[in-house]
Amino acid sequence: MAERGLVVSAPGKVILHGEHAVVHGKAALAVALGLRTFLCLRPGGEGRLRVRLPGVGVLRSWERPGLSALREQLGADFDESKPPSAEVLEALKEFAGIPAEASGPDSLAILAFLYMCLAISAKYGDVPSVDIVVWSELPTGAGLGSSAAYAVCLAAALLHACGAISCPLKDGEITARWTEEEMTLINSWAFQGERVIHGNPSGVDNAVGTWGGALRYQSGKIKALKRVPTLRILLTNTKVPRSTKVLVAGVKEKILKFPAIMNPVLDSIDAISQECQSVLEAMPANPSPEHYPVLEELFDINQHHLNVIGVGHPSLDRLCRVTASHGLHSKLTGAGGGGCGITLLRPDTTPQAVEAAKRDLCACGFECWETDIGAPGVTLHSSSSLKAQVLHELSES
Repeated sequence: MAERGLVVSAPGKVILHGEHAVVHGKAALAVALGLRTFLCLRPGGEGRLRVRLPGVGVLRSWERPGLSALREQLGADFDESKPPSAEVLEALKEFAGIPAEASGPDSLAILAFLYMCLAISAKYGDVPSVDIVVWSELPTGAGLGSSAAYAVCLAAALLHACGAISCPLKDGEITARWTEEEMTLINSWAFQGERVIHGNPSGVDNAVGTWGGALRYQSGKIKALKRVPTLRILLTNTKVPRSTKVLVAGVKEKILKFPAIMNPVLDSIDAISQECQSVLEAMPANPSPEHYPVLEELFDINQHHLNVIGVGHPSLDRLCRVTASHGLHSKLTGAGGGGCGITLLRPDTTPQAVEAAKRDLCACGFECWETDIGAPGVTLHSSSSLKAQVLHELSES
């Protein structure tokens, strides 16, 4: 891989506690996942921008004069404080030959790239001729923040290409992070990319992708937790598809039907988030084995609550049973109704126990990763810090 290339990565995210309750004003804890999206930016062929996304089958390139003309034509419609306008998105779809109603990950990824490229160059000067390759360890559409990790990587790469942020990686270093001020800028542009993809996102996923660690989100306010430990987990995708919208509506209906029963459950989920936050913030200074049984109990209680509010699923019950047979504790993460679950691994959980649990989960037809939470946010890499598979996926094909 050309040393002149720049490699950026950003983590996915899982909700540790507070899913669904967060819709009703309660706190949620979101944590950065050890699975990451990687972007390689290289100097490109003269006068063009090329983007390759092997995971969703995208390879597109555009001439810079055509992009500049489009930007001039759209004029003052690029403002990072406002959501992208429907008119701009329509014009970009037309320019890229994307059907008006297209909503696949490939179409949305191209649209976010074009929007961010034009909006950032409108503010900071033209993006030079570059080749961009993006590859991810995260599955798309699983509620793990894959689109936000993509948007964070794009924001960092494009802002760097335009000279709006520095290149903090010094000779001899293998990774580096930007300053707080630069990360705030990366986050604000990543949020714009998320708006292109999701319409009205909360901003949690891109904030986790930018800052990493753990964040608390409540009623639109995002607060980074002070030092948090890195915890080992199994992440399991049941591959059961679900509609977040339908699940959210179902919970709302239950609350309206049984307010005296359901509101205390939401209050209890909120208390779980608070308790978990206290434990996580106490752990780095005093990493005592006593913390893990508390975290495991909170997983168990919250999983029962999520079943009570109607977002469980037989596949998730099976996941919890399988891991419990190995002495491990699990809960769903995200919307529920299928989707993903997380299993806490203690520091003393043996590799054999982890392998046995993974084998049994895969035998159910699930996909399983051993990873961690509390991972660092957007990071700049030298090629020596990257695993062979990442280098291979980002190399020119």
